[in-house]
Amino acid sequence: MAARTWRQAIRRDWQLYSLAILPLLFFVIFRYLPMVGNVIAFRRYQPGGDIFGERWVGLHYFQMFWDDPTFWQVFTNTLILGALTLVVLFPLPVVLALLLNEVRTGALKRLVQTISYLPHFLSIVVVAGIVFQVLSVDGIVNQGLKALGEETVPFLQQPGWFRTIYVTSEAWQTVGWGTILYLAALTTIDPDLYEAARIDGANRWRQTWHVTLPGIRPTMVTLLILNIGTFMAVGFEKILLLYNPLTYPTADVVSTYLYRVGVVSGSFSYAAAIGLFESVIGLILVLSANTISRRTVGTSLW
Repeated sequence: MAARTWRQAIRRDWQLYSLAILPLLFFVIFRYLPMVGNVIAFRRYQPGGDIFGERWVGLHYFQMFWDDPTFWQVFTNTLILGALTLVVLFPLPVVLALLLNEVRTGALKRLVQTISYLPHFLSIVVVAGIVFQVLSVDGIVNQGLKALGEETVPFLQQPGWFRTIYVTSEAWQTVGWGTILYLAALTTIDPDLYEAARIDGANRWRQTWHVTLPGIRPTMVTLLILNIGTFMAVGFEKILLLYNPLTYPTADVVSTYLYRVGVVSGSFSYAAAIGLFESVIGLILVLSANTISRRTVGTSLW
């Protein structure tokens, strides 16, 4: 019966289902088939040799990074940057969406949305260039410090500043775009709920706390789980463009370390082992976040 119902649904709506063919092919070709290459994490691979490695070495490469102090330094940096990104960047789109929802002047609301959305459309290379121009020794910030009689600060050469620079640039580039889903979720809230809250004497803050936030909670939980899933995948491109050997102590993360070890140095099996370890950590985080969310707030991805 189920098979017949499925075939009937496909026959009835085959045009809609056909739209899923290209996305499915994309995921199969570029997401699932490359997983086969993870086998070289357990085999010794030489460039130009067998695509699946020359011989079986078991957990040799896992033991290598387990004993490598450099790996644990970049792993710690990844956790810190991931945590900062999650704690700082996740609430900001929610706050901005709530503020925009309170704006009653349509022109002002559209202006703020346009200004906040624009950085999203800049490439990471352009954003990194802007950061260099603003924070270089001769940049705008240091020019302002000079005008105030202060010493110039080499922001981009000091490890202590890198995390602040990265998180700030990420916030500037992504927060506005992140409000779109929340603004869409806000439109689905029944206006009668606000009316009932006003009748009960709730002020704007109480309405936000008891009506607005519960109304967008499913969207918040879904995006939180997805963000936790990418917790370990801190922005590789931006870090690669912004960091330098002087800032390695705080800027070097797993993805950039993989790039140097795997692509630059040619240790593909070692890099595959580290990448597989990182992926397993990400999977555990997603499953844990989904389970905790389902048990605590009753909302989850599956």
